[in-house]
Amino acid sequence: MMKGQKGYVLVGKFHGFSFSHWLEKIVRWQELHRERELLGSMSDETLKDIGISRADVEHERVRPFWDDPMHK
Repeated sequence: MMKGQKGYVLVGKFHGFSFSHWLEKIVRWQELHRERELLGSMSDETLKDIGISRADVEHERVRPFWDDPMHK
């Protein structure tokens, strides 16, 4: 370590994925969480208008945040 250097930054791969890949995953998981919360807050009438039942919404809301139906 050079004089005055207090640490280092880990750059590169983590278990085969780059930092940017993990960042994209985290952003996607946050997006999924927001979408699932939004679905849960919609009225039954609104859900009917878009063709989704309350049971469909509840099924979606209990999925883990990393369970991405689009596999992004």
